[in-house]
Amino acid sequence: MDEPKPLTSAFNRTANFSIHQVDTVFRAAAHAAAVPAAVPVTVPPTLGPLSAFTGTFTGQGFNTIFRPDSATTPTQMPGPINTTDPPDNVLELNLTDETLSFSNSLGSIPNRGSGPQADAFLDGVPYLQTINDVTTGTPVGIHFEPGIWLAVPSSTNPHEPFTVARMASIPHGTTITAQGTALPAVAGKPTIAAVDITPFFGGNPANKFTFQNQTAANKTTRRLPQDLTTLIASGKLTQAMITDPNTVLRNQIAHQTISQTIIIETSTRPGTPLSGGPLPAVASAGPHPQAPNFAGGTANIAFLLGVPVPPPGGNGANANALQMDAVFWIETVIYDIDVPRIASGEPPIILQPLQKGTVPLVPSFVATLPFVPNKAFAGGRVRVATTQIQYSQKVMLDFNGLTWPHVSVASLVPAAPVPIPEHLLPLT
Repeated sequence: MDEPKPLTSAFNRTANFSIHQVDTVFRAAAHAAAVPAAVPVTVPPTLGPLSAFTGTFTGQGFNTIFRPDSATTPTQMPGPINTTDPPDNVLELNLTDETLSFSNSLGSIPNRGSGPQADAFLDGVPYLQTINDVTTGTPVGIHFEPGIWLAVPSSTNPHEPFTVARMASIPHGTTITAQGTALPAVAGKPTIAAVDITPFFGGNPANKFTFQNQTAANKTTRRLPQDLTTLIASGKLTQAMITDPNTVLRNQIAHQTISQTIIIETSTRPGTPLSGGPLPAVASAGPHPQAPNFAGGTANIAFLLGVPVPPPGGNGANANALQMDAVFWIETVIYDIDVPRIASGEPPIILQPLQKGTVPLVPSFVATLPFVPNKAFAGGRVRVATTQIQYSQKVMLDFNGLTWPHVSVASLVPAAPVPIPEHLLPLT
């Protein structure tokens, strides 16, 4: 009997794993005896905007979620409760620390066409997302998500342009397939619209119901943390963040120099275009690309649905995740770094950008010189561009007759020090 293989080996396997059609291998094997020939190598399809998803990114964010509060197993609050809110929910607020790792692209994924539709070759980038709550200073794991981003080429059946898709599994018992598009790149930083966490009735976002636990100054509601006084005093949490979690994203880019932004929009709810439909309208340098207007969606385990077909608002559901919308901003950020004099052959030097004092989250940089006898970099200020990823995601949860927006946002920068290009460090 085979010994069980450790889980890490499966994850590590993706580092050198790729997908290709087997047709060429079978043909080569059939003719190998007569005419030995090398197996032809096919060029992987384009990743498009997903080419920015490489390596590991880390960062900070903010998460808001209204949780069901069962009468059988009610959540114990740290302090007294004095509120007119119904006792069916707890608003949880999380300051977060996140790691988002991308593996190598999967290569050429063959999807076979039928009838007049030719075969389509996709490419994909596997990812793993882990999120810790760090509100109290003690990291607590709250999210683990393996998934794949797909680059889907244009097709005639269905008649669609190049699109992207995100497939993900969430340990609470939900899987998602979100389809979308990338907008034409825009110069400068993005305009990030507000996002509202207020629950609403009957699947109608205009029919809102505001709870007292959404007011930061209230100390006796069903909320975790319940008393926000210390967090507010430290500036780590504000009423503006609860009202509009995208405030965190705008604070990150307020004092940054961003030369270009690529916007990726995805949704599990079909809609074309997504911008101005299921997602907030986003300014674009050109016409909004069309997104698939069917397919995609969420799938939940029976516990989450509660009943076979929950109605809008989720009466009977425990927590039906019926829709997920997300916007990713891939930004090219320019940083200034003061590099001291470095003699040729010295060990690498880790440096912080000048923006460190004014921007909440910045990457570090590394200066490395080749060994050339009697040469050195004289020192000076250099400008280096690197990638920053920001996202805003909203999951609609249905329970107790309302739809409850669950919003997560984060800003992410390269985890490893970013190399300063050698041509910026001339030797003299």
